[in-house]
Amino acid sequence: MNESVTTIAELFYAGVDHDLPNVMAVKQDGRYVPISSGELKASVERLALAMYDRGLRPGQHVAILSENRPEWAITDYACAISGLPSATIYSTLIATQSAFILNNSTSRWVFCSNRGQLDKVLEQWPNLPRLEVAVLMDGDPPLVEGRSILTWHQLQEEGRAQEARRPEVRQWGLERKPGDLLTLIYTSGTTADPKGAMLSHGNIVSNVHASLKVLPVQASDRCLSFLPLTHIFERMAGHFVMLHMGASIYYAESVNTVAQNLLEVRPTVLCSVPRIYEKIFAKVMDGVAGSGWNKRHLFHWAYHVGQRAVPFLYEGQAPKGWLGFQYALAKRLVFSKVKARTGGKIRFAVSGGAPLMPKVMEFFWAIGLPILEGYGLTETSPVITANRLGMVGPGTVGTPLYDTWEAKAFLKIAEDGEILCHGPNVMLGYWDNPTATAEAIDAEGYFHTGDIGELDALGRLKITDRKKELIITSGGKKVAPQPIENELKTDKYVSQAVLIGDQRNFISALIVPNFDSLERWAGYKKLHYANHRELVEQPIVMAKLMSRIEMVNATLSNYERIKKISILPDELTVENGALTPSLKIKRRVVNQMYGGLIEGIYEVHKGESEAH
Repeated sequence: MNESVTTIAELFYAGVDHDLPNVMAVKQDGRYVPISSGELKASVERLALAMYDRGLRPGQHVAILSENRPEWAITDYACAISGLPSATIYSTLIATQSAFILNNSTSRWVFCSNRGQLDKVLEQWPNLPRLEVAVLMDGDPPLVEGRSILTWHQLQEEGRAQEARRPEVRQWGLERKPGDLLTLIYTSGTTADPKGAMLSHGNIVSNVHASLKVLPVQASDRCLSFLPLTHIFERMAGHFVMLHMGASIYYAESVNTVAQNLLEVRPTVLCSVPRIYEKIFAKVMDGVAGSGWNKRHLFHWAYHVGQRAVPFLYEGQAPKGWLGFQYALAKRLVFSKVKARTGGKIRFAVSGGAPLMPKVMEFFWAIGLPILEGYGLTETSPVITANRLGMVGPGTVGTPLYDTWEAKAFLKIAEDGEILCHGPNVMLGYWDNPTATAEAIDAEGYFHTGDIGELDALGRLKITDRKKELIITSGGKKVAPQPIENELKTDKYVSQAVLIGDQRNFISALIVPNFDSLERWAGYKKLHYANHRELVEQPIVMAKLMSRIEMVNATLSNYERIKKISILPDELTVENGALTPSLKIKRRVVNQMYGGLIEGIYEVHKGESEAH
């Protein structure tokens, strides 16, 4: 790790100096095609030259509207070296949402992955007075009068025509400073108008260096990139960290093909949000439930052994004696086969973006796939804390990256429980929004995360809830929804859960079943249905799900207990607007989407008093 690197421009050149034959790889015609460090360097420098010759100058903004692919990374590095702050746009956003970011960021150019993304821009272009050029990465551009639409190939050829000037680009990179604005990343919360977090070169590079003191990434590693690069977690950990360390980045075809791509790529490192780990866990457990008695019995024996071994593994120790013998046998007979479904080579995985359920973490550690959970936000570049090998605490997100910064505590807990952070990773502020900046960063320089947490005896942070997501019932009781929702999702019949009850007289929940498990049970019960909606509308299904909810209710205080549920026939997704791109619940949106169902829950119980 080269700690003399202080900007992304320097990081890029240090990364390509590893001279890998497969610094990146993308699937084409059914197979992964590698891209060498030399090819990556040439493509970045050619693009930088072409953009400069077409009039882009340092300080002018460029937007990226694309799924993960090598061209995304090439554009990012070319902009970083050229001093062109990039505004990144999630490919799942609709045209008007994309247009808001293009306008707010004052982007002059936008790079689009395909015609579908370009069409969003074309639809809104009349409302984008600052936009001058759209670049299409893949496919043939349409002829649109009065619009400048270039192709990726065209720009690469323009750069190639100036091959002798390529060394100039590296000199441009030397002009970049740690405090220079690198990128605008727009928060994906539930507000109508997202805010653009301004992250500098130094913000992100400091986080790369600090994270590598925690994450055991090696030059020989290979990672599978599938979280959106627009998300700061993937961009920092799966993009900048990997290039800096000389690891290889293989791009998944999509989130839906991750299972297959894992088998093809056989990565050694995995970065993901909890939702992906939860789905793998649920699929394994559901497969076990549907297997024969012998396989079920063997798995449950192995899992029980693994659960007893995990506390030793968390502390960096191998279980000894009879337990050690049993665990070695369990790994050989059972866990190796489960791990093989992830490619069989993963040394460790990283989880961030939302809390990971301890039960899920325990499962992965038991099968020999350790997950290191971290915590942070877009505004903190993103990592604030991370679990370290040898001192992993399930239910915690690890210790702070620094003890102090500039003679102040790097992390502290405010009187009301809010987590505050002061460090080199804290953003410059929100773009063109001084009011929001002043609300987020106090006079001492502490960023207010909006998360509630506490530190354990070993200094590990535990997130207890979002400050603004606390449900306050009409009786004044405060309920933290996330811990209860996470507990509900550990049940094999529950895929997603959203607690309801703010300003209501009791707590209820919207439940998305795990349809694999539910349909298997429905087969045993000989239920007749044509689709998921018909299945969840049957009273016996409601009774079944409510019986599972009652198992969680038994562990809760009276005022926290879920009195009634409504079962949803469809999953909450990014595409239907219910989840952020980092797969967190958009509570306000869900409340609006299912307003009728929610009102129905409380209409039935109108006049009933809250349980105390």
